[in-house]
Amino acid sequence: MSETALAQSTIERVIQRDRLVVGLSVLAIILLSWTHLLRMAAAMGSSVSQMSMPDMPGMSGMAMPDPQTWGVADLVSLFLMWAVMMVAMMLPSAAPMILLVVGVYRRRTGRGARVLTGAFVLGYLAAWTAFSAAAAMLQLVLHRAAILSGTMAVRSTMVGAAILLVAGIYQWLPIKNACLSHCRSPLAFLTREWREGLSGAFVMGLRNGLFCVGCCWALMALLFAAGVMNLTWVAAIAVFVLVEKLVRQALWFSRVSGSLLFAWGTYVLLATLGVK
Repeated sequence: MSETALAQSTIERVIQRDRLVVGLSVLAIILLSWTHLLRMAAAMGSSVSQMSMPDMPGMSGMAMPDPQTWGVADLVSLFLMWAVMMVAMMLPSAAPMILLVVGVYRRRTGRGARVLTGAFVLGYLAAWTAFSAAAAMLQLVLHRAAILSGTMAVRSTMVGAAILLVAGIYQWLPIKNACLSHCRSPLAFLTREWREGLSGAFVMGLRNGLFCVGCCWALMALLFAAGVMNLTWVAAIAVFVLVEKLVRQALWFSRVSGSLLFAWGTYVLLATLGVK
């Protein structure tokens, strides 16, 4: 075997080891996030009885105290709930990009590939952390306006129908497809957005995260209709996002799902209005 071939073989073995370490680390973070969500749901369920959202079968969530009495600590807890939930939901779909990034960094820089990949992951999660802060603030506003129930779901089936309709329409919009194309084409994204160094890795991860937020924010809004801590829906949306990024016919998949969401929203709206 030539020296070049031997060196290439060595690099590939190191890359596989890096990917194993990084992959296991990502898996551990995901499992810890889901464990935390399950504990939160159990704690909330034991302290306050579950309630179902009227006229929207299958949509129920965990109950919570009156937001009018919340302090700063309660708001921080709400933000952390959203942040952990976004890690649990979005990190699995980002795994292919993360594993590609560590391999590229290993080939380009040799040492420090895992640290640079960590900076990329932090940048990615920073985008979803910002989304979590906005979602937590929106949830507080909706609670204080009595739009959300104690189960953290919209009280009005009209509002629930509107959320379904908006999510369905967004699946058809060009901006959705543009953001999705960045998320489901890791190599193309890295070719366009590559940056060197720790700050470059963070910015690259942040940009990737922002594209993912642009792709998935309307799907996350469905949690306000289903119940923010309805873990069945949290898991279902997480699986949907993963499939949407991995399936070959992504545009077709998005539009079919959008049509189904729109049809569901229309049905709920017409049922609420008493139209047969």
